[in-house]
Amino acid sequence: MALNPKTTLALGLSLGLLGACQTATTSVSTPTANTAETKAEADAPAISIVNPVLPGDFPDPSITKVGDTYWATATSSNWGPVFPLLKSTNLTDWDLVGHVFPNELPAWADYYFWAPEISQEGDKTYIYYTAHKKGGNLAVGIAVADNPAGPYRDLGPLVGQKDGSIDGFPMRDEKNELYLIWKEDGNSVNQPTPIWAQRLNEEHTALLGEKKELFRNTVPWEGNLVEGVSMIKRNEYFYAFYAGNGCCGHNCTYGIGVARAKSLLGPWEKYEKNPVLTKNEKWACPGHGTVFNRGNRWYMMHHAYDTRSFEFVGRQGVISEFKWTADGWPDFRNDGTVPTKAAPIVPRNLNDEFTTATLLPSWQWPVEERPTVAVRDGKLYVTARPQHSGAVLGQHTTTADYTATTTLLNPAKLPAGTVAGIAAHGDPENTLALTVGTGKLQLWQLEKGKQKNLSEVKLPAAAAAAITLRLQAQQGNLFRFSWSADGGKTWQSMPGATSPINGTYLPPWDRGVRAGILAKGPTTATVAFENFSIENELVTAQADGK
Repeated sequence: MALNPKTTLALGLSLGLLGACQTATTSVSTPTANTAETKAEADAPAISIVNPVLPGDFPDPSITKVGDTYWATATSSNWGPVFPLLKSTNLTDWDLVGHVFPNELPAWADYYFWAPEISQEGDKTYIYYTAHKKGGNLAVGIAVADNPAGPYRDLGPLVGQKDGSIDGFPMRDEKNELYLIWKEDGNSVNQPTPIWAQRLNEEHTALLGEKKELFRNTVPWEGNLVEGVSMIKRNEYFYAFYAGNGCCGHNCTYGIGVARAKSLLGPWEKYEKNPVLTKNEKWACPGHGTVFNRGNRWYMMHHAYDTRSFEFVGRQGVISEFKWTADGWPDFRNDGTVPTKAAPIVPRNLNDEFTTATLLPSWQWPVEERPTVAVRDGKLYVTARPQHSGAVLGQHTTTADYTATTTLLNPAKLPAGTVAGIAAHGDPENTLALTVGTGKLQLWQLEKGKQKNLSEVKLPAAAAAAITLRLQAQQGNLFRFSWSADGGKTWQSMPGATSPINGTYLPPWDRGVRAGILAKGPTTATVAFENFSIENELVTAQADGK
């Protein structure tokens, strides 16, 4: 996708160099270990890993190769559009080119869009994914396209057990028969979490026969769950890389383990040295990703929290390298932790002047409350909504310290009962915002659906035609707001707001904060924004590669 030169996406993502090849007999692999391409790569220089490779809130990353292009996707949870699609031909520059479900949600699902697994089989691209079934529980569904960029056609849910079914992964057994691997979500009801396998027909529309349990959480480090299985076939063994324990938040305990078997249906043996990948001072709670090789070098792309920003930025995509021991088990480098060698990196900033014909694909919204918007003549027009935080648009944040700004046009002429402005978004019921409306500026927070006004001031006459609003974040959860009537030359703080506001309450358990805009009021009201930008503090990224 050719990006507007004035627009630098916050997820103009950089990968130090990522080979996304899986091994021979997985249903998602291209190429195999015996192809000319992989042989040619066997003596290639080591990858210089710069983490995060997917900066921002990209949990459960999955990646595959189609022709000469690499494709990646990740959990979007309750942010729409659903499941990002990113591509790269050089494994260094990644473009966000669209989404699996950019407009309409699957007819059977309403929220919690988790763990997409992208798979190329022949001339078809499949996305195995988790979603909450309307009137039911979590289920594993599947979508298909003739091109990895889409459009995708949903094939519906494959399995949805009473306690929930999540984390679907396709795998072919030693007879080349296709199976779906998934987790029964027993931890949601204080039960164990079996990992199941069941035949999947070649049309990818229905499961066949009986399901077979492969393994479940049985050892102390796994806590109350195992999940997020990624399988490969190497030599005589199938290997299942999986996550265990608590995934999310400051108190997370996630780690990565591995089990192996000579037959897909078992018996499975867990590695006695599990967990094979754990936290360090820089990266916490690694888990749920995809194993791949580049020639004779092996890697796992998974998520982890930056310990400076944790849940406020979210679970970011990182790469960890491993080798194979003499007895055939994976041995992760860096003493079994995520790479932490420092390397300079340019901040991933965003500057959207609304010069494209449509909304940039990096904009997000609450998945059940898609706003009505239009982009024309360098302006973004947003139709207000009366409920929750109003009509909401947000962007990923990628660092703990950043500044977001926007210009609201004609604030003195906003329709009665309408407010609009800049905000830090957690979810529809948890917001921190500086808005203009009814002739004044208001700083307010919405926490668990209850609004509290923190400060207000009369809208000055000099700001009647346009006002620039600014949000500044520190450490991910401390926020300052200010405004300017002269296009950002001078800034005014809200009265009484001398200390940063604590936004620790903002992010839900499974996703990060978004910085963005909102318009709240009657649906007959439309507001106009002229620009939006995010500038991140220069940071030191984490790199490794010997």
